[in-house]
Amino acid sequence: MTESLPETVPVETSAPPYKDRSTGLLVFGVLTILLGCLAGLFVLVALLGQATAAARPAGTANFSAILPAIAVYGILAVALIWLGIGSIQFRRWARALLLIFSWSWLGVGIITLMAMAFILPKIMAKLSASGTPDQNHALPPGAIGAVMVVMFLFFGIFFIVLPTIWTFFYYSRHVKATCEARDPVPRWTDACPLPVLGFCLWLLFSVPMMMLMPLACHGVMPFFGMFLTGVPGTLFCLAIAALWGYAAWLLYHLKPLGWWLILIAMIVFMASSLLTFARHDLLEMYQLMGYPPAQIEQIQKSGLLPGNCMNWLVAFSMLPFLGYLLFIKKYLPSKS
Repeated sequence: MTESLPETVPVETSAPPYKDRSTGLLVFGVLTILLGCLAGLFVLVALLGQATAAARPAGTANFSAILPAIAVYGILAVALIWLGIGSIQFRRWARALLLIFSWSWLGVGIITLMAMAFILPKIMAKLSASGTPDQNHALPPGAIGAVMVVMFLFFGIFFIVLPTIWTFFYYSRHVKATCEARDPVPRWTDACPLPVLGFCLWLLFSVPMMMLMPLACHGVMPFFGMFLTGVPGTLFCLAIAALWGYAAWLLYHLKPLGWWLILIAMIVFMASSLLTFARHDLLEMYQLMGYPPAQIEQIQKSGLLPGNCMNWLVAFSMLPFLGYLLFIKKYLPSKS
């Protein structure tokens, strides 16, 4: 009796469907943690600056005015350290959130450089004409030009080059496949398209910012030709925070109602701000916010926002958000 031969098993000779990017995830995870530490350092610098101002003769500290900045950098520090650890552990949710973060970083950088191109020449022109506060003579044109080049170079690297590198890495299909292989369990970031999830996270990030407005800015809010302050302004800020949070929850679950709420609210808020700043000066808002007279005088002398420039600034700042809102509409079902 002859013994049957075992069935031949074909040997897989083709290359794997993706390139393992575990080393890259470790490196970028460490770099992201360092970015988080840098953001935390900004919090300490802001607090130290206020403490130094209070220690000077006749100096006063205005900690409430820096609350939004402390909140932004504080949240950013915790989030980046958390995401960096997630990248080191090859978590698919960390890859998704870091891709959203890098796109947002790049978008903010582009807007920042455009604003600098408008504001920085005016500031440098003032310095060239009157000199710095510690000097009695005007700065030479060569020094002004050198300062502008250095500042644009620094901001260009930090806000354009670095986020572009982060975006290209975490957008890679090899990085995505590596995370999915190392972390095969579906996560909460998989339940929503990344463009929609990014908008939801921006809305949620705005919630604590709005809740800090009553403390940081006395609840001053433009409202159809006037400024709300005190209790009315506080209630208005809390209502906006609640609306943003509810709309973010709806959008995460791909409910078209959340999209319509944000669209209508943004159009209404834009109209309200345009009407208010058409009737009132920006310096009036600063006075209601409790800015010291010396600081208001410096803002007035700078001449950065003369005439109706605030209206143009409001419209310019809202248009990118409206455009992005229209972009994510395609990810929502046509029927609720």
